[in-house]
Amino acid sequence: MDQYPQLLATLTESGALGTEWRGAFERAPRSAFVPDDIWVEDSEAPNGYRLLSKNTDPVGWWAEVDSGRQVVTQLDDGRTDGPGIATSSGSMPSLVASMLRHLTVADGNTVLDIGTGTGWTSALLCSRLGDDAVTTIEVDPTVAAAAGERLAELGLAPRRVVGDGLLGHPAGGPYDRIHSTAAVQRVPLAWVEQTRPGGIIVTPWGTPYANAGLLRLEVGEPGQESHGRFVGDVSFMWMRAQRPHPVATPDQPPDHRGPSALDPDLAEENVHAAFAIGLRVPGVRTLHSWQAADPPGTHRFHLSDDAGSWASARFHDWDGADAVHQTGPRRLWDEVVAAHRTWLEDGRPELTRFGLTVTASGDQLVWLDEPGHRGFPLGAKAGEFDHLA
Repeated sequence: MDQYPQLLATLTESGALGTEWRGAFERAPRSAFVPDDIWVEDSEAPNGYRLLSKNTDPVGWWAEVDSGRQVVTQLDDGRTDGPGIATSSGSMPSLVASMLRHLTVADGNTVLDIGTGTGWTSALLCSRLGDDAVTTIEVDPTVAAAAGERLAELGLAPRRVVGDGLLGHPAGGPYDRIHSTAAVQRVPLAWVEQTRPGGIIVTPWGTPYANAGLLRLEVGEPGQESHGRFVGDVSFMWMRAQRPHPVATPDQPPDHRGPSALDPDLAEENVHAAFAIGLRVPGVRTLHSWQAADPPGTHRFHLSDDAGSWASARFHDWDGADAVHQTGPRRLWDEVVAAHRTWLEDGRPELTRFGLTVTASGDQLVWLDEPGHRGFPLGAKAGEFDHLA
């Protein structure tokens, strides 16, 4: 039933799993850290997920664990009456291997692991570097306790902390590496300050519009800037304190209607377009919706910024007179159209051409190709987004 060795062989052959990590993956298999009860997508279920238990359906459970896909281990922060939002998981082995490769650890390095989750990444780090080199922090006490039990069963004992990962853990620092398994909209200054100069921070990073980038940030000397690049396309669950707002449902008629200058399909034509657009439409989330009775005529692309502005664009007949609805201080669809045009003018850059600078005071700026090129500015200070000149 356990096809894990074949999965590791496939990852090794593809180059996703290097020899420096192969032994750790063998000593700490993902199955040892997946709980007996997991959640799988089910369109027939009221919240979109059904419970799959190893005790009642071991074949189905092993099929999910061996699939190489993400395995959802918690919904709605553990609530039983939530809408069905995945809030903890066992990550895809290929992504875990990629992130650890970008961490470029060496013997003797210390690592702060943000987001213990199931405990699997902590186990891999301990297997590679030793227990004393790893500190892992988890905000959810229940999740942390379960991970601790699984780590102990394999004889692994990293320093475990229950707390807000955005604050890091200064008592165990400074660290040579910081590794996060949850996405952020802003790199916490605490992470930079708790990393030795020349150290590396690897974290999923995104905007409310596009949760898409894997950031590898090299920490500068004290008082100096830190620079990094987006090295891959990943999508991870958000850090709880940085989760984007829900897309608002308008409670008033639009104050502007008209045709669209852009086919809404192109607003998300690929991850590179979405990533670039998200940089230029700060704070904007998206949602697709339609009415079952008339999907072609009602399928719309919705946007909101959680500050009173919302918009929608109809997919069908998108250049028709009533295709776009907008209201509020911002014209959100117009911003998306302009951002897409800028992406085209810049030659359709892929997300790996972008990078991020963090200043000593915590200001953050995304750039294209090199730090001196401010083609796509994004401000992020004190928890809010601002356009920078």
